[in-house]
Amino acid sequence: MFGLGTPELVVILGIAFLVFGGKKLPELGSGLGKAISSFKKGLHEAEESVPGMKEVASFKEEVGKVKDLVK
Repeated sequence: MFGLGTPELVVILGIAFLVFGGKKLPELGSGLGKAISSFKKGLHEAEESVPGMKEVASFKEEVGKVKDLVK
Protein backbone atom coordinates (compact mmCIF):
# COMPACT_ATOMS: atom_id res chain seq x y z
CA MET A 1 0.00 0.00 0.00
CA PHE A 2 2.19 2.83 -1.29
CA GLY A 3 5.15 1.53 0.68
CA LEU A 4 3.57 2.44 4.01
CA GLY A 5 4.24 0.05 6.85
CA THR A 6 2.69 -0.20 10.28
CA PRO A 7 5.06 2.31 11.93
CA GLU A 8 4.31 4.93 9.30
CA LEU A 9 0.55 4.45 9.65
CA VAL A 10 0.81 4.75 13.44
CA VAL A 11 2.70 8.03 13.08
CA ILE A 12 0.14 9.37 10.59
CA LEU A 13 -2.76 8.41 12.86
CA GLY A 14 -0.98 9.98 15.84
CA ILE A 15 -0.50 13.25 13.99
CA ALA A 16 -4.15 13.19 12.85
CA PHE A 17 -5.21 12.64 16.47
CA LEU A 18 -3.14 15.61 17.61
CA VAL A 19 -4.38 17.88 14.83
CA PHE A 20 -8.10 17.02 14.88
CA GLY A 21 -8.60 15.74 18.42
CA GLY A 22 -10.42 12.68 19.68
CA LYS A 23 -13.95 14.01 19.18
CA LYS A 24 -13.46 15.02 15.57
CA LEU A 25 -11.79 11.81 14.28
CA PRO A 26 -14.97 9.66 14.25
CA GLU A 27 -16.77 12.41 12.34
CA LEU A 28 -13.93 12.58 9.82
CA GLY A 29 -13.91 8.79 9.43
CA SER A 30 -17.65 8.73 8.91
CA GLY A 31 -17.45 11.50 6.33
CA LEU A 32 -14.62 9.73 4.53
CA GLY A 33 -16.58 6.47 4.46
CA LYS A 34 -19.65 8.21 3.06
CA ALA A 35 -17.55 9.96 0.43
CA ILE A 36 -15.94 6.70 -0.71
CA SER A 37 -19.34 4.99 -0.79
CA SER A 38 -20.81 7.84 -2.83
CA PHE A 39 -17.85 7.74 -5.23
CA LYS A 40 -18.25 4.00 -5.80
CA LYS A 41 -21.99 4.42 -6.33
CA GLY A 42 -21.34 7.17 -8.87
CA LEU A 43 -18.84 5.00 -10.73
CA HIS A 44 -21.33 2.12 -10.81
CA GLU A 45 -24.07 4.41 -12.16
CA ALA A 46 -21.71 5.82 -14.77
CA GLU A 47 -20.74 2.32 -15.92
CA GLU A 48 -24.40 1.41 -16.33
CA SER A 49 -25.19 4.57 -18.29
CA VAL A 50 -22.38 4.08 -20.84
CA PRO A 51 -23.52 1.83 -23.69
CA GLY A 52 -21.38 -1.26 -24.14
CA MET A 53 -19.68 -1.02 -20.75
CA LYS A 54 -21.21 -4.27 -19.48
CA GLU A 55 -19.95 -6.08 -22.56
CA VAL A 56 -16.45 -4.75 -22.00
CA ALA A 57 -16.53 -5.86 -18.36
CA SER A 58 -17.71 -9.36 -19.29
CA PHE A 59 -15.03 -9.56 -22.00
CA LYS A 60 -12.38 -8.61 -19.42
CA GLU A 61 -13.59 -11.40 -17.14
CA GLU A 62 -13.42 -13.93 -19.98
CA VAL A 63 -9.89 -12.80 -20.89
CA GLY A 64 -8.87 -13.19 -17.25
CA LYS A 65 -10.27 -16.73 -17.18
CA VAL A 66 -8.38 -17.64 -20.34
CA LYS A 67 -5.15 -16.21 -18.91
CA ASP A 68 -5.63 -18.33 -15.80
CA LEU A 69 -6.18 -21.43 -17.93
CA VAL A 70 -3.03 -20.76 -19.95
CA LYS A 71 -0.87 -20.54 -16.82
